[in-house]
Amino acid sequence: MKNKFSLGFFPTPLHKMHNLSRKYQPCELYIKRDDQTGLASGGNKTRKLEYLMAEAVKQGCDTMVTLGAQQSNHCRQTAAACAVAGLECHLIVRGEKPALPDGNLLLSVLLGAKIHYAGSEITDDFVEQVMYVLKSEGKTPYLIPYGGSNITGIFGFVDAMQELRQQLYSLNLDLDYIFFASCSGGTQAGMLLGKELYKIKARLMPVSIQKPEVGFPSLEEFVLELANGAAKSVGIERLFRQSDAELIKGYDEAGYGVVTQNERQAIHELARLEGILLDPVYTARAFYAMTNFLQREIIEPGSKVLFWHTGGLPANFHYGEEIL
Repeated sequence: MKNKFSLGFFPTPLHKMHNLSRKYQPCELYIKRDDQTGLASGGNKTRKLEYLMAEAVKQGCDTMVTLGAQQSNHCRQTAAACAVAGLECHLIVRGEKPALPDGNLLLSVLLGAKIHYAGSEITDDFVEQVMYVLKSEGKTPYLIPYGGSNITGIFGFVDAMQELRQQLYSLNLDLDYIFFASCSGGTQAGMLLGKELYKIKARLMPVSIQKPEVGFPSLEEFVLELANGAAKSVGIERLFRQSDAELIKGYDEAGYGVVTQNERQAIHELARLEGILLDPVYTARAFYAMTNFLQREIIEPGSKVLFWHTGGLPANFHYGEEIL
């Protein structure tokens, strides 16, 4: 694989959820703890950033620019990665400047990021203007896409699947299903390629977090573009097809970042049965989908099911009223 900039604490834990397994028996439920990657409250984006930061440093860049929602976990982890690497960090976020930042935005500010508020929509023109100003100031900026989801970034999750393979071997465990949140596509694409490379038999169960926008390519198409591009870059001839990138849909109808009873139920259930905290935007939605599949017996009895916790704890402190 490519060069990496060390940022996280790996491997992240993988353990059985005993209380949930009793509730949903005869299935066995496990969890992969990427909420414990260690970088400014953790999260899965640290894996991608190890490759993205290495590429930026190799190219001689001194400034990182990325974009997302004000409560973006990716933006917060990018700010932390820049602090470690000694690079300047600029975050382009949707919306107007709040009277007082909270959640992920508060942490991004504490980590030293400079915030650019783009209004209701982040346009290409706005991003280009930020990049132009930075270059005019003599800086060499590196632009990271939403969620760190490009061919460079997804190798973090190719590595994650190798890490999983080693843990499964040491535990003498064979999984049947892996549930996780999928939104910007990079995590899913990396898992897809890593599953092929490391011969993991479990079926991937990516849960759609955001409904597709009209006029834009589908998330499945983008996942395939990333996975096939990354495969080609390392000499793999396998061509992934649409069926390989199929999403679990129907749990995203409320819209991105809109907390419903489903997310509240998921947060309370995992917190009160296992002492593990989800976030209201990504992991709670994916966790609810998994438990709903179990309750409806879409998952075969006796299956071994893994939930991949991608982090996001700080967002709870923004959504407090909605999740209680």
